Amino acid sequence: MMDIFSITSEKLQDNRMIRVSIPKDYRLTNKQYPVLYMHDGQNVFRNDHAIGGVSLELENYVDKNSLDIIVVAIDQRREQRKNEYCPWKNGVYSKPFLEDKTVSFGGSGSSYIEFIVEELKPYIDKTYRTKQSQTAMAGISLGGLITLYAACIYPHIFTNIILFSAGFYANQEKIEELIDITDLSVLTSLYMDCGTSEAGSNSTTSHEFLVSNQRIAKKLNRKCSVVTFNILEGEKHNYLSFQKRVPELFSFLQNEVLS
Repeated sequence: MMDIFSITSEKLQDNRMIRVSIPKDYRLTNKQYPVLYMHDGQNVFRNDHAIGGVSLELENYVDKNSLDIIVVAIDQRREQRKNEYCPWKNGVYSKPFLEDKTVSFGGSGSSYIEFIVEELKPYIDKTYRTKQSQTAMAGISLGGLITLYAACIYPHIFTNIILFSAGFYANQEKIEELIDITDLSVLTSLYMDCGTSEAGSNSTTSHEFLVSNQRIAKKLNRKCSVVTFNILEGEKHNYLSFQKRVPELFSFLQNEVLS
């Protein structure tokens, strides 16, 4: 079952479409549920909503597996995606990844995360039966960058983190600095992965994308003991590849349910 609604945000100075998946038996019980927040909301649940026509198909997956979890997907604004998913302006590290070396983007990520923490999450916790202490966040590509940023700024809120093919390169210098000064020992789980062919086989960009993720994984392993980093041979930067990893979005649930 899914609710779709718009929420007005003072932080973002606009309205944002929110899609919320609730368990099939939600209205038949009084149970409380963990919550997973996800970015790129159009691409989370259904193909007919997805940009490009391919989604994670999460609605079917959650229903088929009868998962006891609430999934909150936040639609992107396509013209603002790079700005909202990057906490800082892109740095020198990002230049080799860009066709236009002069392009500048990013810097609105803090406002976007404040919207989630100060406006969206309180609304979700008030409207649905949530386990407020069991909150996860997942992101893909630049969505992975902003997810890790959220974990560093609010580690006591987002205690379970899932990162698919994260685009750290856009803010590589700054996110590494932030990891270095953040206490991440309170995290319950952190899963991240990266394909070896993100930008195509035998590609220099694919190699550098993996190196970017390896650098972050190395730093995270120094900060907490719950990091899992998988290198996925041959996997590319597209939703057909991301679909294969959907089970990892919920890998934290067993520990959370038993806790």
